Amino acid sequence: MGKIISLANQKGGVGKTTTSINLAAALAAEGKKVLLIDADPQANTSSGLGVEIRELENTIYECLVMGIDPKTAITSTSRPNLDLIPSHIDLVGAEIEMLNIDNRENILKNVLAPLRSAYDYILIDCSPSLGLITINALTASDSVIIPVQCEFFALEGIAKLLNTIKIIKSNLNPTLRIEGFLLTMYDGRLRLSMQVHDEVRRHFGDLVFNTVIARNVRLSEAPSHGMSVLEYDKNSKGAKNYINLAKELIRRSNA
Repeated sequence: MGKIISLANQKGGVGKTTTSINLAAALAAEGKKVLLIDADPQANTSSGLGVEIRELENTIYECLVMGIDPKTAITSTSRPNLDLIPSHIDLVGAEIEMLNIDNRENILKNVLAPLRSAYDYILIDCSPSLGLITINALTASDSVIIPVQCEFFALEGIAKLLNTIKIIKSNLNPTLRIEGFLLTMYDGRLRLSMQVHDEVRRHFGDLVFNTVIARNVRLSEAPSHGMSVLEYDKNSKGAKNYINLAKELIRRSNA
């Protein structure tokens, strides 16, 4: 039975999509069968894996709003073991359309139910908001990874996200847990990065991943080529960071 993990933070620019793409690719490189769900209307995860969005017939939008078979929306990627259910700009209006659907917080959970047995990990890249689609993602998930950038205002908004997680645990998904806080955009040359690193570890202790994602130009370049950093430059610091993160996640999952 596959483990479903959301990557969520309503604050934009924290490395959420970068982590979704590269953690998924790294897990696949470790021999795990992975499905990546692009649940963000910007569809950056889809384009970052080289998917031509305009040519798609079915996306996560059709699964959520029109009830199509999710297997028809699965797209293969260039990485063996890694599949994708892409997004589309139409997803912008999905939350309004979903309001009239019964049991609307559980739509994504029902979409993913028949797919769990085919994958070791299902990762959901959430949009930078706490709207209905993100609530669906958290309701469908076993756990959540929270990327936190090593920059000023890093902890801004995290209290709101943690409160949302608490409400979802109380009302919709009692088994949801925090998989871990992931420090991203770390620059060891900057005092601010070290201060944020220490502050997050002081606040959240063992919930913080040991792996830290360093600032790396290859991570920024890879999406424009439609590749994960593992395909773009497997020897880069970014690729090595995400391989280490995948190994740490696998260890946690097996613990």
